[in-house]
Amino acid sequence: MKLGLALSFTVLGSVPLHAQDPSHHDHTHEAAVDSRGDTGMGFSHDRVAHHFGLTRTGGFITAEVKDAADAASAGAVREHFSHIAVAFKQGDFDLPMFIHGREPPGVPVMKKLKSEIDYQLQATPLGGRIAITTANPKAIAAIHRFLAFQIRDHRTGDSPSVKP
Repeated sequence: MKLGLALSFTVLGSVPLHAQDPSHHDHTHEAAVDSRGDTGMGFSHDRVAHHFGLTRTGGFITAEVKDAADAASAGAVREHFSHIAVAFKQGDFDLPMFIHGREPPGVPVMKKLKSEIDYQLQATPLGGRIAITTANPKAIAAIHRFLAFQIRDHRTGDSPSVKP
């Protein structure tokens, strides 16, 4: 018994404390997502509210400045979204893969069915919105997986339920 306990302490003692704390990985990953997101998107997650929603025909991504006077960030959102809408339509999901450090769920199917998915860019007074739509049930399911992952990884608090 003493030997087993000693081995347990030895093993745990050789593992860095942050690796022993399961919440550390989450905080490290969250900070990395925020940092890479700020770099990749060209605007600060502290200045812009990012939201994702699932709909019957796909879903949407919105990003809007928290301060209406922040015209620079609103412009950066519109520029980012115009790039993303084109990239996604071409099946290019390199930026989400960079931001999240892995391929988001749904991406392989979204790439395969890219010709059946529409990404409509809409400017809003405070930023922008991308409406993602399709009539293909497999593509809808993939879009939902992708957006639900975004909700979790960006910690937006948005509902992963499908809205009309």
